[in-house]
Amino acid sequence: MLSSPWIAALAALFVWWFSTGAILFAVRRADHGGPHARLWACLMTLPIVVLGVAGFIDTLANPSLAAVYVAFLSALAIWGWIELTFLTGTITGPVTSHSVPNVSEGERFIRAWGTVAYHEMLLGAVMVAMVILSWGAENQFGMWTFAVLFAARISAKLNLYLGVRKVNVEFIPEPLEHLPSHFRTARMNWLFPMSITALSFTTACWLERLWVSESQADIVGFALLSALSALALLEHWFMVLPLPDEKLWRWMLPERPQPAQATRLSEEVQ
Repeated sequence: MLSSPWIAALAALFVWWFSTGAILFAVRRADHGGPHARLWACLMTLPIVVLGVAGFIDTLANPSLAAVYVAFLSALAIWGWIELTFLTGTITGPVTSHSVPNVSEGERFIRAWGTVAYHEMLLGAVMVAMVILSWGAENQFGMWTFAVLFAARISAKLNLYLGVRKVNVEFIPEPLEHLPSHFRTARMNWLFPMSITALSFTTACWLERLWVSESQADIVGFALLSALSALALLEHWFMVLPLPDEKLWRWMLPERPQPAQATRLSEEVQ
């Protein structure tokens, strides 16, 4: 059953939804406990990273069907922990204050990128390490999984900073309450059509590779990458279309009271 590309695509959808919900749940719970709870949330989940790294390295020389799934899940585990460190405010950037009023667009963008600089540097370092380790390896699906996530997140952040129609601040936790003041709402920015085109082309490439592949492991691997790229494409459309993406997880998350300042900023961004 796991050899079916349709099952693989559904598995990618479910794992993405479940892992994102688990991260948001952990972040929301940590918000109730304060700074120490946020730090402990990152420390207690470190074994997930260890398992992810071990699984990624162990599958590099193994092109079997099971190894493809393990490589995919390992890359997601590493990416998920890095996202957790960001959303808990553990690894963000040197800029941790709200945007200065009446600042020029250029300076606002520079300050905005400074809010996530350390996080992006960590993601970039992991991406470089994966490329080096995967160079010439028989199983490169773990690296490509992380590459899709990395490119999609970079593109999403750039679009939020350059300006999109719909900015969702539903899941911004307490340590990152300064982020909405750096976002920009606009009808469209010059990067968005390029992002959509690039993600569409990437998805089409994975589908083409799936179509011409003969190995069952390769078919499943490219099905996983196709589904993940399609999800990234859908996430981008969520930023400009009035789609209630937050309802995918809101029902399972504990409520967190928002300070008055954060509520005001959310209303201004919306």
